[in-house]
Amino acid sequence: MKNQVSEGRAIDVTAPYTVASGAGCLVGSLFGVSAYAAASGAAVTLWLKGVYTLTKHSTEAWTVGELLYWDDTNKYVTATATSNKLIGVATAAAANPSSVGNVRLNGMFNS
Repeated sequence: MKNQVSEGRAIDVTAPYTVASGAGCLVGSLFGVSAYAAASGAAVTLWLKGVYTLTKHSTEAWTVGELLYWDDTNKYVTATATSNKLIGVATAAAANPSSVGNVRLNGMFNS
């Protein structure tokens, strides 16, 4: 097909803030996991699909299939929807306390 730009599993964007390799990153309504470390304003590749171990709100307990959101202020995944962006679901239970959890990205854009 002549008009396909990419398969859409990853996208190159400008990092809105300094991001570590493997960290979550929100650019407008686009959420992905950074393929490598990047400074604010630098080019970075974000993976939009897949299952990743990401930093979570440490005092939350997650269940498999629970909806998860990105808290861009604190730069972690949370089960709290209020003012956060829906990014996917938990693929494994995560205990309270724990600093990371497994997330399947939904690969969609959220307003």
